[in-house]
Amino acid sequence: MSCSPILVSEATSSVLSENHSTDDAIVAPPLDELQSKEQGELIDLVVRLRRAGLSSVLQLPQIVVCGDQSSGKSSVLEAVTEIPFPRKENLCTRFATEISMRTDSNSTISCKINPHDDDRSEDAKDRLRAFARTIVNIGQLPTIIDEATKLMGLDERHAFSRDVLKIEICGPTRPQLTLVDLPGLIHSANKSQSDEDVQLIKSLVDEFISEERTIILAVISAKNDYANQVILDRCQKVDPSGARTLGVITKPDFLRPGSENQKKWLNLAQNQDIYFKLGWHMLRNRDDDQHAFSADERDMQETIFFDAGNYRMIPTQNKGIVSFRQRLSTLLYQHLRDQLPGLKHELDELATQTLEKLESLGKSRSTLPDRKFYLMEMFTNGRNLLDMGVRGMYESTFFETASQSPRTKKGKKSHVWNERKLRSMVQNTNIYFAKSMHENGHKFRILDDGAETDGDEASGDIKTHSQAISWVLKTLKEGRGRELPGTFNPMLVWQLFWKQSETWEQQAKAHVIHISEVCMHFVHLVLDHVAASDVKRKILDKSINPALVNSRDAALSELKKVVDDKNRHPITYNHYFTDTLQKRRQERLTKRLTENIENATVSVTEKTFMAGPGYEERSYINPAVLKSALQETTKPDMDEVSAEEALDAMKAYYKDELKYFINAITKQVIERHLVAPLAEIMSPVVIVTFTDKEIMQITEEPKDIASLREHLQSKMSILTEGQEAFRQTMWEF
Repeated sequence: MSCSPILVSEATSSVLSENHSTDDAIVAPPLDELQSKEQGELIDLVVRLRRAGLSSVLQLPQIVVCGDQSSGKSSVLEAVTEIPFPRKENLCTRFATEISMRTDSNSTISCKINPHDDDRSEDAKDRLRAFARTIVNIGQLPTIIDEATKLMGLDERHAFSRDVLKIEICGPTRPQLTLVDLPGLIHSANKSQSDEDVQLIKSLVDEFISEERTIILAVISAKNDYANQVILDRCQKVDPSGARTLGVITKPDFLRPGSENQKKWLNLAQNQDIYFKLGWHMLRNRDDDQHAFSADERDMQETIFFDAGNYRMIPTQNKGIVSFRQRLSTLLYQHLRDQLPGLKHELDELATQTLEKLESLGKSRSTLPDRKFYLMEMFTNGRNLLDMGVRGMYESTFFETASQSPRTKKGKKSHVWNERKLRSMVQNTNIYFAKSMHENGHKFRILDDGAETDGDEASGDIKTHSQAISWVLKTLKEGRGRELPGTFNPMLVWQLFWKQSETWEQQAKAHVIHISEVCMHFVHLVLDHVAASDVKRKILDKSINPALVNSRDAALSELKKVVDDKNRHPITYNHYFTDTLQKRRQERLTKRLTENIENATVSVTEKTFMAGPGYEERSYINPAVLKSALQETTKPDMDEVSAEEALDAMKAYYKDELKYFINAITKQVIERHLVAPLAEIMSPVVIVTFTDKEIMQITEEPKDIASLREHLQSKMSILTEGQEAFRQTMWEF
């Protein structure tokens, strides 16, 4: 329950006292130096951000007070806040304590524990989070701290903890300010502090001062050589340019006036030795006999001290608590103005990313009604997309995301299609199938009469007209029945057609399976869009895959029927068959007659006029020659005549049947069984067939997904509250 920008220190150990009256009222002199109107608005904003828990996901602007053990940090905090903390040695040095002051009409003190994200079990963390105490006077604080210490598991073997004790002090005159008290840096291990403790505290301090939005108040004591004080080394490592570090010198009254040591410290205070962009400030702590002094009395004694001797050379703004408060106020105000715009930008970006991750998980499904609604919505959205894909009406953004599918032929890419646009995929694939059937559906490519091959006849796929006639003659003789000479068995055309079309089934089956895979892949793309991955797997197994398999099996069964019909005796009532056959006969007869006429034609040269000088060339048909030629072209071999007729009939029937076969495959097989009913596999009616137990099993989230959803929802709640805090402020960021 934190509030405003943070002042962080190590020293609550010396701010609690056993002899503090437990019935003292909570008093709080105003801190006007830290509270201007504009600054108050910015601090109020950060207060709301901290209350929202934003510090758990983003770095918030803060001022951190840190230093070595016994450096005087507690006195600095007490002087800055003017809070008369009770004192008790070594009470709060074992873990971080966040002390938040907040303006409120009621005077209360509340305490909570924020567990560190370590190896503790979730149950142990929950026990720490459940710790909550409220008191009405500060004298009861030691008892609460003892209780929190035990709950954190600290004892002689475990001296320090990374957990944070949060103390919120509210009152009508309290300033908006937050202090975090850290254990002081330890130089070396001893009987009560192990090497592990030394490293833990260093890590804890580094964790705070490493944040880029943190201003560091590095407190050092003039009682010890500053070159030996660990905090300066830590600050220079995380802030090598000194851009966000302000040095604070305490206990200057231990320096002998006029000594070289005093001169060295005075040079340091004037930023002439270790340079910090924010400079240095010198404060005088209370003497041991001055703990009963009021804040005003304490400040007066400090003023008298700095107005004497060599301390007069230090500028007023760099010494004393009064100027320190003013300096801190200005520093805090400027720091917030500099940092909050960037914080808002990060907040908005993180909120967008978190929302996208949350939406990718789908809606929450904890109760049975929630799960039924989830399935109903998923099936409805899925059916709509499937229907759009089937109809080729790409009215959803789903279809705008191109999922490319290369169509290859002989190892080379020939087409790239968007797999999300199902109707386009089906149409293009059907066109490709029809073209392939026209070009490669036949067993033999039979050349026209008179055409010759290129010499490569080894494959047997190409036949000249004479070779085709030989093939037909062979088939005719092998299948001769009771037909009269000069005619042919009606089944001869079927035999020829069956041989010529024997690859149709294989090509059609490959095409049907390919379209089935296209449809299945499209369904998977739709499910990826409308369903969580865990639900997708279960719903595929439960209903969709069986439905797709049934559709494919039905299509293959229909294909078998079409092929069986094709393989039966030839039947056609299409007049194009007879037209093609008559046209073929007429072309052949016309060709032969033309050749005979050309052979019977003779040319003679005659005078144009009986008495004239001119001559002209004229052509005449020699009737005798023509008659002889016609007699020669009349084939005496009636089997060859029958073979010619049968070949023409097979070609005409093949052409007619190929058109029908392509239409039957694309309509009866593909459209009827694969494409048209595709949307119905995700009809919401399907859900009615599921039992409640099946619905629970299908929609049950994996533990990791449920945990992730809970985490993202919690994070999104924090981010949304943070965005609302920014919207409510009067400032433009």
